[in-house]
This record gives sequence, structure tokens and C-alpha cells, in this order.
Amino acid sequence: MQNRTRVLLTPTTVLPAVALFSLVTVGFGGWSLLSLLTREDGLTPFEEQFFRAGHGHAGVLLVMSLVVFILMGRTRFSEATQWVVGIGLLVGVLLQSGGFFLHLLVGAEDSGSAGTLVTRTGAVLVAVALVTVGVGLLRAGRPAVESVSEASHKPHP
Repeated sequence: MQNRTRVLLTPTTVLPAVALFSLVTVGFGGWSLLSLLTREDGLTPFEEQFFRAGHGHAGVLLVMSLVVFILMGRTRFSEATQWVVGIGLLVGVLLQSGGFFLHLLVGAEDSGSAGTLVTRTGAVLVAVALVTVGVGLLRAGRPAVESVSEASHKPHP
């Protein structure tokens, strides 16, 4: 009879993995941007501006989300709350950065578009997730990061 190990999929393990896998697309986006910029019929200044903005926001926000997921594990949030906040954060990252690409496709210079609405919606979701985790840390009543001296004096389980 086989001994099967059950894998526990928690939000603080699954969601950071999703963020890491998503960072691969940011790398591909950088390769694509470089390819487009070095072609003779490259991007217009408008297209370049919004491609760079979408690409940059995606990378920075995904790396930030990795830190947020670590900190979320230090809150007293239920697993369900962690899933909701974490998914909200990743959806916000996708919308905020994706909105720049959408504006590149459907927008025009000096005017709003569906892309700018999507970007702003994503920014709100990211902000809500950040504030929620921040409040969760404060309510947990313990430091987010232990000092080296505190950690070295703790007995190991």
C-alpha cells in the first residue's frame, strides 16, 4: 500500500507561487519591449510610454506582493480572509498594470479610456489589500520582523 502525503495548499504558499510564476511574464514583457524598440517600425512615443508603464508596474507590484504575502502570514487572519485579500491583491496588480496595456490598445493621447478605468480600479484593489494587511499586522500585536537578538534567544520547537 502506498503512503500518500497530503499537500496543504494555503494562501500564503499558493499565492506567492502564482506571483513568482507571473514574474516570468514580466521577463517576457521586457524581452518584447526590447524587440519592439529595436525594430525599424518600432513603437510610437505614446505606445512606448504605456508599454513601459504597464511593464514596470507589473514587475514592481508583483515583487511587492511577495512581501505582502509574507507579512499576511503574520496576521491573525483566517485562511478565508487570507484567500480573499491575496486574490484581491493579485487581481489588483493584474488590473493596474494591464490597464496601461489596454490604454495602449484602445486609448488616445491626452484622453481617458477603458484602460485608465481598469488601471484605477486595480490601484484601488491594491490599496485595499495593503491597508487590510497593515491593519491586520497592527491588530496581531506582534512585530512584523523580529530583531536578530530576539530570534536567537527563542527556543526552537
